Amino acid sequence: MESLRINGGTRIPLSDVVIRASRSSGPGGQHANMTSSRIEVSFDVRASRALSPGQQALVLERVGPVVRAVSQDARSQARNRQLALERLADRIREAIHVDAKRRPTGPSRNAKRRRVESKVKRGQVKKDRRSPKDW
Repeated sequence: MESLRINGGTRIPLSDVVIRASRSSGPGGQHANMTSSRIEVSFDVRASRALSPGQQALVLERVGPVVRAVSQDARSQARNRQLALERLADRIREAIHVDAKRRPTGPSRNAKRRRVESKVKRGQVKKDRRSPKDW
């Protein structure tokens, strides 16, 4: 893997991602105390040219100048590296996502028909409640 795939056309080269390993915290006995399986990855948004100026602005506004992800879930350093890179990609993907602009639409012909039918039916119910002298 030489680049981190964010979405269809956006890829971040791994040379722009800083990967650090350290010892995991918490329980785990001798293995956790002896191996550096915790992985922290960080991506400097301003230093990278992988994102377009618009995408950079979105990430800076929503996440900040440095995007970080950490993994110490697995016992293996390689698996934690993979998990941390996936989390980093997810955070960047969420930051650059723009919802499609909503175009308001009118009610469909069928919806209008159903509305009128329900009004006619309701009117008939009310008419049937009247006393015969009101007719």
